[in-house]
Amino acid sequence: MGNGIVITSNDLLELAIDMAQNVTTKDRFDRLLKTIRHIIPCDAVVLLKRQGQELKPLAQTGVSSELLGRRFDILSQPRFEAISQSQTPVRFASDCDLPDPYDGMLEAVHGDLPVHACMGFPLYADEQLIGILTLDSLTPGVFDEIPVKTLEVIAAVSAASLKTAILFKKLESHSEHYQNLVSELTQEALIKDGGELIGQSLPMQKMQQEIGLVAPSDFAVLIEGETGVGKELVARILHRKSTRAKGPLVYVNCAALPENLIESELFGHVKGAFTGADKDRAGKFSLANGGTLFLDEIGELPLLAQSKLLRALQSQEIQVVGKDQVELVDVRVIAATNRVLKQEVEANRFRSDLYHRLSVFPICIPPLRERLGDITLLAGYFIEQSRRKLGMSQLLIDDDAIASLDAYDWPGNVRELEHVMNRAALMARSDQTHQTGMARIKPYHLGQLQGHQTNASLSDSKAGSLVTTTANDKAFTVSNLKAATAAFQAQSIQQALVFAEYNWSQAARSLEMDRANLVRLAKRLGIEVTKQLN
Repeated sequence: MGNGIVITSNDLLELAIDMAQNVTTKDRFDRLLKTIRHIIPCDAVVLLKRQGQELKPLAQTGVSSELLGRRFDILSQPRFEAISQSQTPVRFASDCDLPDPYDGMLEAVHGDLPVHACMGFPLYADEQLIGILTLDSLTPGVFDEIPVKTLEVIAAVSAASLKTAILFKKLESHSEHYQNLVSELTQEALIKDGGELIGQSLPMQKMQQEIGLVAPSDFAVLIEGETGVGKELVARILHRKSTRAKGPLVYVNCAALPENLIESELFGHVKGAFTGADKDRAGKFSLANGGTLFLDEIGELPLLAQSKLLRALQSQEIQVVGKDQVELVDVRVIAATNRVLKQEVEANRFRSDLYHRLSVFPICIPPLRERLGDITLLAGYFIEQSRRKLGMSQLLIDDDAIASLDAYDWPGNVRELEHVMNRAALMARSDQTHQTGMARIKPYHLGQLQGHQTNASLSDSKAGSLVTTTANDKAFTVSNLKAATAAFQAQSIQQALVFAEYNWSQAARSLEMDRANLVRLAKRLGIEVTKQLN
C-alpha cells in the first residue's frame, strides 16, 4: 500500500543527533515528539513512562492536555497491554476493535475516533520495559509500509531518551541506597489513589524542590496550607523520601484527641495509671520509634499538651504515664495545620518555643486557585480514577467544563475538586452514549460551582434560624491579607451552615473539617447560630 511516507537515513540521523543535545528533560521530550512527527506524519504522539502496572504520560502532541494528568492501568487497556507485552513495534489494524485509550481526546477530531491508524513502540532499557511510545493517524493504513528497521531505530532512540531522563532523575538523589529505596516505595505508592503530587505550576515546582531538599534530613517540618490542599500526602512523601522510609509513619490527629487522654495517646500508659487503664499501652512516640510521627492539626493541641510535646521534641525522651523512668526515642516529627501558626503564637494560642521547634523547615502548600494550569491535570487524574472505578470504557471532559473548573476559586482545594469530578463522572455516566460506551463531562455535570455568596444572598436563609458574624463583610475589598482571609473563611462557613440547615456536623462534612474544629473556628470568627421564633 503506498502511503506517501518516505523516511531517509538523514531523517533518522537528525533524530539521533537531536536527542544527543544537552537539553532539559522537557525540551528533550518535546524535541523527540516533534522530530518523530516530522519523520512520520501523524495526528498524535504520546510518550508514557511505566510505573509498576501503570503508564504515566510524560509528553504529548495532538492530544488534549488533560491526558497528562491520567494514569493508565496497563491490564485494563488492551492496546497498551499488547504493546507492553511485545518486544517489537506493534501496528494495529485500522479496523481493530480493541478500545483506544485516546478515544475522544485527539485534537484533530471531535467526538469518537473514526477508523484510524495506530502504532505503539515498547521502550526497553537493560531488558526492562520502561515505557511506551504511541502514534495515531486519522489516515488508515498510513503506518503499514514503514520499514521495520526504521521503527526499531525510532524505538531505540526514544528508549534512550527516556532512560536518560530517568538516569538524570536518579542523579539528583543523595546516594544510591537512598534512591533505590525511594524508587521502590514511590512505585508502590503510585499504584494507590492519592500517592502522587500532580501539578506542573511554578508554586508546585517550588514546593517539590523544597520537599526534595528537606526530606533526607532529620529536621522537623511544619506543613501549612488550607483545608484540602494535600498536607497528609506531602507528609507521606517526605517520609518515603527520608532515610527513615523503612521505619513506621505514625499518624496522629491532634484535633481528635480527648484533652484528658492526650498525654496517654502520645506517650503511652501502664496498667492502672488511671481509671480505665486496664492494660499497658504504647504511645504514638514509641510506635514511631525509628520512623516518623505525623502530627496533623497541630494547631488544635491545647497549651498544656504543647508543653509536654515540646519536652519530648527537645530531649527525644518520653515518660509513660504511670511510670517513673524516661525512655529514649528516635523520632522525626512532621506537623501540619490549616491555621497560620505564627498568628496563633501572636494571639497566645500556641507556644512560640514549640512553633520554632516545629518550623525548622516550613513548607506552605499553595491553594489550588494559585496553581495555574494544574486544575486541568488534576481533573484528568481524577477522571481516569473514576472511569476505572465505575467500569466505564471512556470518560472525557469538555473544554467548557474545564473553563468552568478554572473559573472557580476552590475553597476546598484539591479534595473539593476530587469530589466534584467523582460526582460529575456519575452524572455523565447516566448520559452515556450506549452505542459507543463513551461518556463526556459537561458543565452542567459539575453542579453550580458558583463563587462564594455574599452575605446579602444569605438573607433568604431558612426561617427560624439566623447566622450572624462580626467578621469583616468586605472580604474582597480589604487590602489586609489577615482580614481578607478571616472574611473569606466566615463567608464559607456561613454558606455551609445555610446549605446544611444549620446542622454543624453536616456543615463540617461539606467543608471537609472536623466538627469541633469548625465550631472553634466559627467562634473565633464571631459566627453564631441563634434560634428565632416565627
